[in-house]
Amino acid sequence: MLNGKKAVLFDLDGTLMDSMWVWEDIDREYLGRFGHAPTKDMQRAIEGMSFTETAQYFKKRYDIPDSVEEIKTEWNRLAYDVYAKRVGLKPGAFGFLREIRRRGFVTAITSSNSRELIRACLASNQVEDCFDCITISCEVAKGKPAPDIYLHAASALGVPPEECLVFEDIPMGILAAKNAGMQVCAVEDEFSADQREKIRALADYYIRSYDEVLSGGYETCG
Repeated sequence: MLNGKKAVLFDLDGTLMDSMWVWEDIDREYLGRFGHAPTKDMQRAIEGMSFTETAQYFKKRYDIPDSVEEIKTEWNRLAYDVYAKRVGLKPGAFGFLREIRRRGFVTAITSSNSRELIRACLASNQVEDCFDCITISCEVAKGKPAPDIYLHAASALGVPPEECLVFEDIPMGILAAKNAGMQVCAVEDEFSADQREKIRALADYYIRSYDEVLSGGYETCG
């Protein structure tokens, strides 16, 4: 799947990092302050949204009195220590990152998360030097499934979209990359297990571990 590619782009949560569990706890704590509880439909509704779009959604749906910026600041505060100390890489990711850097690929993070939390977990997992740039959805006009963040990352790296390979874990992220004209490898994650067949139908490849990319043990989809 790396043949003909010059850049490798990674979503963060659920794709590069095993971190989706963090937000279930934070959503429960934060919404509980206002007498609400997270629901399954809420998680699907915010899928792919930028950090800012998600805060706007929370504010409107749950009538949160805080401003959008105050909501984002509080989420960063609640999540920072967890991202800096407890969030780890997905299986095989460390070795894969080192290998593609050795081979000369340029790389980027393409995440809906905040820059502060991204930097915290990259540093704690000793992979911050594996990326040429970090791009976040708040920097572009629309979050996933719009192609904006992927086109922005490709432009920042100076690589045409067709020469980019993307790793994603959810349908909205896969659609964003496909809408940008890129090939996508889906990464298995427990959080999106109920969407596995949809993910396989949308993606070009599917892996359970990044070791499968280098060994050729991945699944071809689409």
